[in-house]
Amino acid sequence: MSKNTLVLLSLLVSGSAISAGPAPVVDVNGGNLEQRLSTLERMVGTRTQMQQQMQQQLDSVQNEVNELRGSVELHTHKLEQILERQRELYQEIDKRIESVMQKKPALTPMLPVPDGSPASTTPAAPDPVAGESEAYDQAVNLILKEKRYDDAIPMFEAFLQKYPDSSYAANAYYWLGQLLFNKQNWSEAKNKFSYLVATYTDSTKRADSILKLGMIAQKQNNLSEAEQLFNQVVSEYAGTTAAKLAESRLKNIK
Repeated sequence: MSKNTLVLLSLLVSGSAISAGPAPVVDVNGGNLEQRLSTLERMVGTRTQMQQQMQQQLDSVQNEVNELRGSVELHTHKLEQILERQRELYQEIDKRIESVMQKKPALTPMLPVPDGSPASTTPAAPDPVAGESEAYDQAVNLILKEKRYDDAIPMFEAFLQKYPDSSYAANAYYWLGQLLFNKQNWSEAKNKFSYLVATYTDSTKRADSILKLGMIAQKQNNLSEAEQLFNQVVSEYAGTTAAKLAESRLKNIK
């Protein structure tokens, strides 16, 4: 082979090598990477779906809790009303029994008389309490029996004007306060309860009156005054039904 032939062959080999260029880089793991991305996407999608389901379940549970809480509060309020009503009825029964005992005529002793004269007795003196007892009973019956609440208000007011020193006066003030409270006449109800609290310090209605004053303050959004009054009930009448109701009210304020 001649020298020229060798040179030509060398040029051809080097030219073909140059024209071919570098070999392409092939990612042998390309298929695995795509599978991994697809798997991660599925995992993320599943996790998002699970979070949405959990959130829906939490919302449902929260709604049920709110409904139960509202139901408990409603039943608690109704129970408070029932207990308060029973307490008032028991106190009225005690008052009526006491009134009946006061009206019961006492036996008048026989006076000695000469022989042959007819036996005589000294007539019993009229009972001064009977009039005020009957007037009080009439006013109470308008509430308990006839349910004529509006008519009971002037009846109690007339009773207090006629018998200001009656043993039923404290109860009459309480009934007036309660009737006005039910009519949402807060200012007049507050006046009646406040007068009872200040004047009849030994009355069985005093604790309930302080409690009602706290409830009026709460309805008027005077929370600091309401808290003070409820604490007064708890402090002065610990262990009573009124104190327990006051404690329940305090929890709602705080």
